[in-house]
Amino acid sequence: MWSLTRPFLLALYGLLTVQAEVTFQDVRDNISNVYTGQEGISASKYFKESSFHYHYDGRFAEATLPEEETLPHLSALIQTYLSMMADLGAETWIMHGSLLAWWWNQKIFPWDNDLDVQISEPIIHFLADYYNMTEHHFDLPDVEGGRTYLLEINPNYVIRSKMDKANVIDGRWIDTSSGLFIDITAVRTDDERRANGQPGALMCKDRHNYDESEIFPLRNSYFEEVPAKIPYAYTKLLQGEYGAKALSNKKYQGHEFDEQTSLWEKIK
Repeated sequence: MWSLTRPFLLALYGLLTVQAEVTFQDVRDNISNVYTGQEGISASKYFKESSFHYHYDGRFAEATLPEEETLPHLSALIQTYLSMMADLGAETWIMHGSLLAWWWNQKIFPWDNDLDVQISEPIIHFLADYYNMTEHHFDLPDVEGGRTYLLEINPNYVIRSKMDKANVIDGRWIDTSSGLFIDITAVRTDDERRANGQPGALMCKDRHNYDESEIFPLRNSYFEEVPAKIPYAYTKLLQGEYGAKALSNKKYQGHEFDEQTSLWEKIK
């Protein structure tokens, strides 16, 4: 059982009641850095989203949460994920919309129900070998009985081709009490671009392309009050994905950013 306790989640890593049996450091020398999934292969879609909302897993829920309950569930979702990965010694970082939310105030957007993180190729291999389909129970503050989270790895992660369009998500961290989940994508070496003179080329199956210098070395920060890592060139990546206005527009989705409180407030 894993435990989160208040009043301070910043010391989260030291509050786990059970240490992982296998950590990435234990086995890293036995994990190859090269994976040769066949190019051009497209497999059947593994992860299935619910019929009522594409950010819910229908195996664990029949309807979306009320609006006032969604954000607390998402906050616990990312806190527990980051805690679990830290305990495994498995490096991960926030990305996409979650990184944009971090840029504003290190908190999830109040209108959001989507969380995105990335990991390296050796880490996805490690999680698949040792922790696929494992359940992790956390004693959460103000949640009677705590919550259980499922780490599920897409078996098609071994296919490295961008042609596998149905399986761009390599793993998920799923809240079994609500069906909400975090999408986990693996960042891989881009062999084609490297062969064409770009030695630091990286890619994901969702067709995002990077250079190693944009991601690494990762920076240490906080997200939802717990330690988190972010990519090195975060401003460049955010501007490239969302445009420069996304870093300055203080009105969005019926909310306005209050600089005094550093919070997004609903526009009345």
